[in-house]
Amino acid sequence: MSTATVVEIILAILLPPLGVFLRFGIKVEFWICLVLTILGYIPGIIYALFVLTR
Repeated sequence: MSTATVVEIILAILLPPLGVFLRFGIKVEFWICLVLTILGYIPGIIYALFVLTR
């Protein structure tokens, strides 16, 4: 696990779409994470961590 991955995971916990954006840019993963975060903060975190560690 690199330093960049650790930073992305920390950002995914604080602000889930930002962590996903740093890895994938504005692609479908970002939009899914954004919608899940708007609907509920915890689902956004879970999805972001899943995508970043997958």
